[in-house]
This record gives sequence, C-alpha cells and structure tokens, in this order.
Amino acid sequence: MDKLVIQGGRRLCGEVSISGAKNAAVAIIPAAILADDVCIIENLPYIEDVISLVDTLNQMGVKSEFVDKNTLRIDSRNIQNFCATYEATRNIRASYYLLGALLGRFGQAEVSMPGGCNFGTRPIDQHIKGFEALGAEVTVEHGMVRATGHLTGTQIYLDVVSVGATINIMLAAVLAEGVTVIENAAKEPHIVDTANFLNSMGAKVKGAGTDVIRVVGVPKLHGSSYMIIPDQIEAGTYMVAAAITGGDVVVRNIIPKHMESMTAKLIEMHVDITEEDDAIRVCASRPLQAVNLKTQVYPGFPTDLQPQMTVLLSTAKGTSILTENVWENRFQYIDELKRLGANIQVEGRIAIIEGAERLTGAEVSSTDLRAGAALILGGLVAQGQTVINNVRFIDRGYEDIEYKLSALGADICRIKA
Repeated sequence: MDKLVIQGGRRLCGEVSISGAKNAAVAIIPAAILADDVCIIENLPYIEDVISLVDTLNQMGVKSEFVDKNTLRIDSRNIQNFCATYEATRNIRASYYLLGALLGRFGQAEVSMPGGCNFGTRPIDQHIKGFEALGAEVTVEHGMVRATGHLTGTQIYLDVVSVGATINIMLAAVLAEGVTVIENAAKEPHIVDTANFLNSMGAKVKGAGTDVIRVVGVPKLHGSSYMIIPDQIEAGTYMVAAAITGGDVVVRNIIPKHMESMTAKLIEMHVDITEEDDAIRVCASRPLQAVNLKTQVYPGFPTDLQPQMTVLLSTAKGTSILTENVWENRFQYIDELKRLGANIQVEGRIAIIEGAERLTGAEVSSTDLRAGAALILGGLVAQGQTVINNVRFIDRGYEDIEYKLSALGADICRIKA
C-alpha cells in the first residue's frame, strides 16, 4: 500500500481551495438514480468513496462517467438490476443510500450491509424503521439488506438523530404517494444539500436543516445539473493544519457559517481568525491554549473533526478534556498519536490531553479516514520524519491532500506501493 512521508517542522502559509463535500457527494450520487433521466453533478471531490460509488452504479447498468475530474454525468435510464453486492460496496459506508434510492424509484432494492470506517457500532435500524413505516418489507439475510414494497407517505419519528437515516428516508419518500414527515431529523449541511438536489429534480422537500422535514411525494423526477457544497470537514482539517504549524493560511471555497463551531474553538485557543464571504484566514502567531471540547450533532462540534482537534490540543499549553458524544469507540487512533509523543489518557468517551513540549516523528498507521488526517497533522508539526501507512483510508475522503499541503509549504510526499 502507498505511504505518506512527512518531514515535520515547516510553517504552512498561502491559500488552499476546498473540494466538494464528501458526505454530500455520497448521498447525491445515489439520489441521481431517482430520476429516469440524466443528471450532471459538479464540484465532486475526486476521492475513493466517489469512485467506488460510480463503479457500483455502472455495475447496476447506470451509465456514469466523469466529464472532467470533478464533474460526473449520470444516466440512469437503463438500470438493469437493483442489487449492490458486498464486493462492490465493502469499502464505503454510504452504500446504504442505494437502498432508499432504489426502493423509492423501483419499489425494490438489495444492498450489502455497509462498510467504511470501523470506530464503533453503526446500526441501520433507523433506516429500516423508516422504510417499514413507508410500507416496505425489509429483511436482512447473509449480510444483504432486501427491501420491497409500494411506498406511502407517513409520519416517522427517529429514535436517535441520524444523518444516514434522515437522508435515506428522504430518498425513499420523494416518489412515495402522499406526505412523509420526518421528525427528530438531523440538520447537517449535507442533508440540506441533498434536499436541494432532490428539489432541483422536481421533488418537494421542505424543512431540511431543521428537525422536521416534510416530503410531498411526486410521480416522477427529471434530470438536473447541480453543484455540491464545499467540504466542511476538509476545511476544518486545513484550518487545524495552519494552527498546528503556527501558520498563516487562507482556506477558500467554503461556507464560513458551516465552520462556526471550529472557528469558535480556534479563537478560544488564541488563533486569529478572519472571515470573508467564501474564505477564512487562519493565523497562529501566539502559543496555543488548552480548551475543553464536546462533539455533538450539527450545529455542534462535528465528530469528524475530533481526531484533528485531538492532535492540535496535544500541542497546546495546559490540559484539555475532549468528550466524544457521537461514536463510542472513536479513540482507536490514540495509540498511534502516542507514538508521535502525544500525552493522552482515554477514559471511556473522554480523552484527557496534556500539551506536549514537542512531537517527534515516527512510523504510524491510520485506523480510519479522519484518524489518518490527524496523523498527517501530527507529522506536520513533529520533529523529524513521520511515515504514515494505510493511506487508503485517507484517500477515501481527501482529494490530492499531499499536493495541497505541499503548495502550502509542507514537506510531504507519497511513496507508491
């Protein structure tokens, strides 16, 4: 497998442009097959999760092809089967969105249980609950989820706030008869983006971004051309990269409102933040100060930026307490950070972080996508050389990360397998 090699200690300066949102892309691509037509998706991040989804669609008979690196044409007029196998979907969590899309359009779907990063129990019971409430019959056998039935609008209350279930039920409901109301819905920006895409195809979705979403079923959807929002998590990662290296970086092509929880914590750590219409300048000229942090559903601090903040707090003065409220086992990567010299103690869902005088380079392995990003950040500030294995996790969610960091002044290169 590929490796990333980093010579640490370089201050990052300059500008970086953020790619399209991974979490929006992996929902919008399956959503496109709800239309018996052609869709053009722009500002797609060219990452492994997107490539895997495109390959899966093509195996189902969809004609999907990249017009350029970040633009995808999806022609779903000739879908030949409604099954997404384990082999096709084993590396991506978002494969479950094919359930809602296929069930919504064809009344049948068969999709392997989702793969993706392993950092705790990630059930799909709320997805199934929603499909069944809409009138589908759902079974899980031999690792495959099968759903069939004629869908009718209904009222659905989610037992827990679930991004995946909110989107999946939304996908299934847009072509159902009648009105569907999703209560206790998640509010993340990529839910709003998915709803906006569905509406651009002729769907009637209201309330996305609030905890009550109302979907009025329509008979048919048409093709659309749509541009995906910027990636909130990638933006946060580069903001941390600037802060951890004492740098001065302008992060462009973002929506600053999506970054408010990150911005607030960086300011609390004595990082200087300047907002523009579609950019944020991060300048870290003062010693970083310890803060306490709790992950929450949006608009709280995102769990997908928790590993990046953990390594940043490892370089701050004082003791920080970080509480992970979303996933119960997201601290698996801590032992790898300790190899870089981080001083962290984990007690259940709480990490107690003592700021270290310095981090030192070592050979480490990423355990999941965001943990891999955290190890890169650690390598940027560590003295000496850091070698990161299992880069495939990082490639799932970051487009051209070594090139973007190199352009900011980092000494980072990829060694091909």
